[in-house]
Amino acid sequence: MDTILAQEAGGSSLLSLLPFLIILLLFVPLFLNGRKQRRQMKETQEMQSALEDGDVVVTTSGLRGTIVDASYEDTIDLEIAEGVVTTWLRAAVREKVAPEAGASDEQEQSSASDEADSSSANSSSEKPSSESKPTIH
Repeated sequence: MDTILAQEAGGSSLLSLLPFLIILLLFVPLFLNGRKQRRQMKETQEMQSALEDGDVVVTTSGLRGTIVDASYEDTIDLEIAEGVVTTWLRAAVREKVAPEAGASDEQEQSSASDEADSSSANSSSEKPSSESKPTIH
């Protein structure tokens, strides 16, 4: 009889710990997510403080520009088109674009347009001459 009472007491202690375990399981991911977010914010702030003239950046609004003047503590001057310079807060810079990524994008676009031009030239040369010129009766 004593063993039955001991078993019941042990079972009820596990049930009393269940709400604490559930709460613990819910807060562990929140805690880990908060740490990840703080780390990303720190990396972004370090990147923003290390910006230099000539860096290509993307702002939080999606505008891409080249830094012309980064001598101020809180602001930077971006050249968004040739001769068009605007002033932005450093905090508005979302990311720094790698220089080789921009060059490879331009090469891919030019090669794609070359291929499109050559394929359109090939398709136009395959058409019979009667289709390319209208006939007047």
